[in-house]
Amino acid sequence: MTNDIFTNESDVHPGRGTAVPAPEHAIDPNGARVIPLYSDHRSDSAIRRPSNGDQLGTVSSLTDRLPGTGGPTEFVDGVRRSVAKQITGAASFLRKRLSGEYTIDEFGYDEHLSESVLLPALRPTFEKWFRVEVSGIENLPEAGGALIVANHAGVIPIDGLMTQVAVHDHHPKQRPLRMLAADLVFETPFLGTAARKAGHTLACTADAERLLRGGELTAVFPEGFKGVGKSYTDRYKLQRFGRGGFVSAAVRTGAPIIPCSIVGSEEIYPKIGDIAPLARLLGLPYFPVTPLFPHFGLLGAIPLPSKWYIEFGEPILTDTYEPDTADDPMIMFDVTDQVRETIQQTLYRLLAKRRNVFLG
Repeated sequence: MTNDIFTNESDVHPGRGTAVPAPEHAIDPNGARVIPLYSDHRSDSAIRRPSNGDQLGTVSSLTDRLPGTGGPTEFVDGVRRSVAKQITGAASFLRKRLSGEYTIDEFGYDEHLSESVLLPALRPTFEKWFRVEVSGIENLPEAGGALIVANHAGVIPIDGLMTQVAVHDHHPKQRPLRMLAADLVFETPFLGTAARKAGHTLACTADAERLLRGGELTAVFPEGFKGVGKSYTDRYKLQRFGRGGFVSAAVRTGAPIIPCSIVGSEEIYPKIGDIAPLARLLGLPYFPVTPLFPHFGLLGAIPLPSKWYIEFGEPILTDTYEPDTADDPMIMFDVTDQVRETIQQTLYRLLAKRRNVFLG
């Protein structure tokens, strides 16, 4: 869904992709009330993970919700309770959607849909398939804006989705993560709409600054398509971080930069080749060839179940810089290089501790 941020081609586009603030209490075509980004109002679901009854499509093991012992009668009662919860949750979701009891900010973020449908759909992959281990979550602020900068890999940018789940489910305040994505994401039918509803926006300086000034946790993947589409032989070798557009946005807003290192994403689709003519025909940055794709068709599109680690590093403070320094290319380069080197060294440390790609 979300992809690649501040690439060489779309590093800084002042004004490009800037959302037009909606007037307070405006109504969108779906009947939902539109709230400004800077409103002090936040729904309860923004600071807590919704219960099973509020989540439509929550996937979990039946045995996780049923008593371990008790015989057939207790098992049947457990199944009945489980089905009742699912029906109640679905009814509650539909009631809120039909009555318009949900809010959408000016970027298109639909918190109710995200927490009731999108995040629950991702959790089984996060918890069961990749078995993601998260560390350093205490380095994320409990309130206020911060810019998370992460490495990018995996042919398909699943790492952005997994980072979104990691922040929301492991942060004590259950904070949403707003990602900055490449133009291609929003130009793709259905995917662009889903990305907007999940709270993400274009990778441009204007939108980045607006999110940070609005106190949002914002994520950027500066390697862009160079990182997500690199060959398997170059795994965990960070590509160039563009021209430092993400640093200038952080400096202008005084938001701290949080380096984020992700291990496991490089192995989900080992890229061993690229069919460039087909990529040009389809308008894609690359058309990957992996050991299983395209030879096995859709079956080859299933990601390998690598073991993942996501670590959030200590904040790099930017409020010590004067806002004017955001226009100084040398200072921006130095900070960019510091962030990049921090992520690279953390990747090396995590890889040294890993014994097996799939078992961890």
